[in-house]
Amino acid sequence: MGAILENLTRTVIAGFVLAVLLFLMYMGYGDMNNSEFGKYLWRWAHVLSGVMWIGILWYFNFVQIPNMGNIPDEQKPAIGKVIAPAALFWFRWGAMLTIITGLGLAMANGYIVEAISIGLAGTEPDNGHRMIGIGMWLGAIMWFNVWFIIWPNQKRALGIVDADADSKAASARTAMLFSRTNTLLSIPMLFAMVAAQNLYSVS
Repeated sequence: MGAILENLTRTVIAGFVLAVLLFLMYMGYGDMNNSEFGKYLWRWAHVLSGVMWIGILWYFNFVQIPNMGNIPDEQKPAIGKVIAPAALFWFRWGAMLTIITGLGLAMANGYIVEAISIGLAGTEPDNGHRMIGIGMWLGAIMWFNVWFIIWPNQKRALGIVDADADSKAASARTAMLFSRTNTLLSIPMLFAMVAAQNLYSVS
């Protein structure tokens, strides 16, 4: 067991193996429905990527940023040169996969137009599609912030691209403020997503 857990790749592979075993157990129950299972796979992938994205967002805002002032100056380069770039890689691609799988889920369930129109595309307003639509639009704003504001500014702040000291400081502040914006938006976004499924039965 130690040989698996000491290596991240083997750990992740073992997790997927266990998921496959659960899938085989599901098949053994005789409940297999190809259409519904396809929709489920979209949802599972959406949740997995969303946990990666929002988990790292909250790590930045609840752990790293508040504690940077407590780290000795001689140790801070390790954060900027090693930890932050690695976290930002998974952060931005987690955001991308969350958006892609979310759109795939909405298309698989046949409500993408209703959701994007915030429930107004049907013959009469639909509160369930309005709620999931609000969640999707909040997620889209957050995705935009990650790829077009936070990441470009973090590249300057961390020295991944050339920038003078003043530009680095300004970029670091901009990245922090938009990361905080995404933290703010993540709370109503998650509320809307969960409410759509559990209060309005949007699948």
